[in-house]
This record gives sequence, structure tokens and C-alpha cells, in this order.
Amino acid sequence: MGELFYEELGNPEAPPLIILHGFFASSRNWRQVAEKLAAQFHVLVPDMRNHGASPHHPQMDYPTMAADLLHFMDKHGLASAHLLGHSMGGKVAMWFALHHPGRVAKLIVADIAPINYSHSFNSLITALKALPLAAITNRKQADELLAPAIPELSYRQFLLQNLVLKNGAYVWRVDLDIFYQTGPNIAAFPETAGLQPYIGPALFLAGSESGYVKAEAIGGLFPNAKLAVIADAGHWLHVQQPVVFVGQVLSFLQD
Repeated sequence: MGELFYEELGNPEAPPLIILHGFFASSRNWRQVAEKLAAQFHVLVPDMRNHGASPHHPQMDYPTMAADLLHFMDKHGLASAHLLGHSMGGKVAMWFALHHPGRVAKLIVADIAPINYSHSFNSLITALKALPLAAITNRKQADELLAPAIPELSYRQFLLQNLVLKNGAYVWRVDLDIFYQTGPNIAAFPETAGLQPYIGPALFLAGSESGYVKAEAIGGLFPNAKLAVIADAGHWLHVQQPVVFVGQVLSFLQD
């Protein structure tokens, strides 16, 4: 597989901070947060495999994406870096920290835990695949066609960032077949029996309206983790409460 696409902000002499996005997202979803953090850090935001402008590959799971991250750090000459991961990206960051603890300065995990979740992405991806791309002439049409299957407007608009105009026709920037095949890997977390816990500093941020993070799921693998709950936020806590989110990240990293 080729190299990951990435965005880079801030002074290259500042401490490095790598931001890892979630499923169906990309580096550009994190641009506003990255710009705020770039005042103090050298921020690198890769598009994970099969996302954004990065190469597609039929294999997508946490060991593979953690290997991508290791290669990315090696390529950029980063002996260690702070890691900030949201959702899928948080699981990549956790798996990486458990296997390469010396490469992680501080770990921040946003609204996800190191556990298997029971939800399935099948109906969501099926709805996206059913969109009649050849008949769509603008994004508003696509939004209206998806509304019955995906009622939440902000989530539809997030997903539709993956719909791009190419040679006058709309196409998916992501390979929905790969997403369908690997969705179960994304909802899961690999087996951790026998792994040494990550004893470095870690911060878990959870949205008060989200049910993804349970304190009891964290301590076994991340004994020195702190858990902070952001009020009036769901799973997209960095979008819903960006000022509080950035404040929590900065206070933890500068502590």
C-alpha cells in the first residue's frame, strides 16, 4: 500500500501531535481543532487507509492501521508523539500504545473504549450503496434520498463529505464494499489477553450524551488513565463542544 495522505500544521520544531480520525471521516474533519492545537504543537493529521485521499486496501483492522501509524511515524522521523484518536482512531491509538508504548508521549482517546461494540454498520452502508449516483445532480438531492434511512441531518452531512464530483458525476471517495466487509473489525477491538497494560499518561474524553465509554472498561489496560466527561456532547464531542474539547486536550498535554 502507498503512503498515507496527511495534513500538517504548526511549527515543525514544536512537540509532535498526531490526530487519528474515525470511521468515514478524514483529516479535514479535524482541521478546526488541529488549527487551534497547532499554536503549541506540530500537528500531523493522516487520512487512515481507505479514508480521505489515502490509498485503498481490502484489509482494514486495528493491527493493520497501527502498523500504518508506525510506518508513518518512522517516515517522519518521530521517535515519539502525542496521540489523539477519536472513535476508530481512538482504537488505533490504544492498540498502538499497547504495542509501542515507548513511541507514545501522551495518549488521548475521544469517546471510545477498548471493547467490542455490538452495533453493525451494515444498514448504514447498504443505504449509501443504494444511492442512485447516476441520477444525482447535486448534494441536496443525495441528502433528501438518504434522509429516510439516516434521519439525523448532521450525520448525513458528515457521511456525504465522502461523495465527490468527478468528471461531472458523483462518486464515493471511499470503497463502500471494503467498508461493508471490514465494518465488523471497526466495531470490535482485538483480543488483549496477555498484553501488558499501557502505563503512560492517558486521558479518555467522553460525551455526556454518548454511551460509548464506561469507566470500568478502561482501567485494566490503561491504569493511569483519567476520564473526563464533556457536558452537552454526544459521540461527536469535538464538533459539538470544540472549545471545551480543545481546552481539555491542551491542559492534559501541557500538564
